[in-house]
Amino acid sequence: MDRETKLSGFAFIVLLVGLGLAALFITLFAELADEMLEQELAVFDAVVIQLLEIISSDWMDTAMFVITELGSVWFLVLMSLGVLWILGVKMRDKWGVLFYLVAVGGGSLLTLLLKHFFSRERPSINETIDAVGYSFPSGHSMGSLIFYGFLIYLVIRTKQNPRLQWVSVFGLSVLIMLIGISRIYLGAHFPSDVIAGYIAGTIWLVLSLVALEWIQWHQRSPVPPVTALRKVLAPVYRAVINKL
Repeated sequence: MDRETKLSGFAFIVLLVGLGLAALFITLFAELADEMLEQELAVFDAVVIQLLEIISSDWMDTAMFVITELGSVWFLVLMSLGVLWILGVKMRDKWGVLFYLVAVGGGSLLTLLLKHFFSRERPSINETIDAVGYSFPSGHSMGSLIFYGFLIYLVIRTKQNPRLQWVSVFGLSVLIMLIGISRIYLGAHFPSDVIAGYIAGTIWLVLSLVALEWIQWHQRSPVPPVTALRKVLAPVYRAVINKL
């Protein structure tokens, strides 16, 4: 089996894993939403909120306010302009531009649809921290996971210095988590809202990246996907038949 076929077959399997991961998170989101509607998350939400209240202070209030702004609509839109410039001008990646818009723009639309579908009221309303409208799922959590998750994908794909990659991936991952915590700390969301935002964001991000990788794979691989998969799985199929 030639190297190109092996790589193509591996890429196909990775795409299938991505779709399987998305399906798993869809199931998790459905379970969480059902428990939220049945009021089965009240104790969990209350315990987490009480734990965060223990560490509350004036300086923590300020820190959390700054952190929550890093997941706000105005900030992500501003940062998106830079990402689009890098993708479109520096990298000349037209498909990257398209699916970045699909991921971020489509994710924002999906957030609004989910919020209005579940219509869960917030713990408190505070316009200064963009805490208006419905609560489930958290828009900051979902938006930050999609935006910063896409950045993590770009960092990995651009093949920078390994140490720089690990630091960037770790830093962005921590930032995503802190944004979600800030929403709970500031009283804008229930903990279950934040978890739901992360799950929904993961689903949409994975599907967007799977579609992007599929198209880019078609463009750069001379081996048709079905042919590659057949060549990869043929030896496995013959081995199973021979054992039978």
